[in-house]
Amino acid sequence: MRHPIVPWPSDAAATYREAGCWRGRPLGAFLWDAADRHPTRTALVDGGTRLTHLDVAERADRLAEGLAGLGLERGDGVLVQLPNSWEFVVVTMACFRLGLVPVMMLLPHREYELTSIAEHVGARALLVPSRWRDFDHEALAHRVAARVPSRPRVLTTGEPARPDSVALRPLMEGRDESAEGRGGVAERRARLDARAPSPSGPALFLLSGGTTGLPKLISRTHDDYAYNIRRVSAVCGLDAETVYLAVLPAGHNFPLANPGILGTLMAGGRVVLLPSPRPAAVFAAVEAERVTVTAATPAIALRWTEEAPDSGRDLSSLLFVQVGGSMLSPEVAARIGPALGCRLQQMYGMAEGLICCLPYDMLDDEAARATQGPPISPYDELKVVGRDGTPVPPGGVGELLTRGPYTPRGYYAAPEQNAVSFTADGWYRTGDLVRITPEGRVVVCGRVKDLINRGGEKIAPGEVEVLVQEIPAVAEAAVLGLPDPVLGERVCLVVRVHPGRSLTLTGVRAALTARGIAAFKHPDRLVVLADLPHTPLGKPDKNALRALLDQGTAA
Repeated sequence: MRHPIVPWPSDAAATYREAGCWRGRPLGAFLWDAADRHPTRTALVDGGTRLTHLDVAERADRLAEGLAGLGLERGDGVLVQLPNSWEFVVVTMACFRLGLVPVMMLLPHREYELTSIAEHVGARALLVPSRWRDFDHEALAHRVAARVPSRPRVLTTGEPARPDSVALRPLMEGRDESAEGRGGVAERRARLDARAPSPSGPALFLLSGGTTGLPKLISRTHDDYAYNIRRVSAVCGLDAETVYLAVLPAGHNFPLANPGILGTLMAGGRVVLLPSPRPAAVFAAVEAERVTVTAATPAIALRWTEEAPDSGRDLSSLLFVQVGGSMLSPEVAARIGPALGCRLQQMYGMAEGLICCLPYDMLDDEAARATQGPPISPYDELKVVGRDGTPVPPGGVGELLTRGPYTPRGYYAAPEQNAVSFTADGWYRTGDLVRITPEGRVVVCGRVKDLINRGGEKIAPGEVEVLVQEIPAVAEAAVLGLPDPVLGERVCLVVRVHPGRSLTLTGVRAALTARGIAAFKHPDRLVVLADLPHTPLGKPDKNALRALLDQGTAA
């Protein structure tokens, strides 16, 4: 990597190793563990494509050596912007095997996000679909690559449209698999085992919404992420009979590893991949594949709850549905289980580490509705503090601080942000207001951070404000989240325009689209004021703006 990741203190690292949390094995090792135990069991289902655990391991190893043949080396950062697909899984596993560091981008990201993050990590490759839903991701990737000093290669999962793109599928599938034989597979496996990455090194980068500017990069090591996966899989009771349906974007921490895709594969189970959470497709997949667990945000779970009774599908295989990503009201929670005929497991956590949930065998109705559960690890440390930083009385509401064996001690190459987000003694400031019950269960009460959570997607207001300021008509802008019964929050843009100028919501969205920012960050509402209230420091006073909007005095 261009910069070292922030390490755990040596005494904490020693404790986690001695306790068996960190086992000193890279994530790619579990791929072959599952293939050795269950070689012929189905591991991935993606439409008409069905791959066994052995298929996945062999394709990942082929791709790993193919990527090495293109000049990619251990520690190189690569941007992965792929849909929920078997290729996403094989690409991720190949990176783990070779020691590349995938940065998990989202399909809505455009030039602004891709270019900035590619520059930040010195990306050596961009892995994208040729096209996805009528958008030319290959062309986008080449525009980004031309602007990044590291000049990353563009690799596509579809048929390349340009001669300077590299097709990924031939690297995964091999030119002549039948001629390769088992000896060749074993030799390749041995070569990659011999060059395996350090377990204490970075395995992947996840994106954090942050509070200002672009997403921060969360470096997860092989040791800490493997422990995260093992612990949450144990709490959720995963085994080789688990069938997990992945409908949330696979690059998110929740569907990727909590326990998600990686947890299911590690347990020897089956992952069914869908490109969207549309109820009809979800219910059909549950019935056809006998899905046992899936994950959703509250807004998605609400749609499923409304449509399940009339779906005409057999959903009886579902054991539980995980719901997380934003706050879930008790009223909605009470409806989910009965409507889907299964149990509800609320999940609270963050890509920065900490995960809380009730164990699978404790999902009684009242607890599942009322709390987000305890932390998954006995080595997770939680502290609830007031505005002055001192601990609140037991059961009191305050900001949650945490540290532990799978909560990193800092963002990648972001010292100024780390000084804000982490205490000097390593506690991560979650920005969430919580209380902890006498049983040690977390109850989320709100949020401290100026961060908008729109249907589970985290949006930094400052990032949108900076780009809105580029619009010629805008004199001043403030972005804030407003409550929404379905999405949790919607994005509201409040502006003061220059004299004689006008602005429309359509115009704002068009300008942001042209600037290359993801569509889910676009404002849902535009409010134009003659003047904005300000804090003593001269910044827009968002508390005052919320009060105006609540009172209806701002049209």
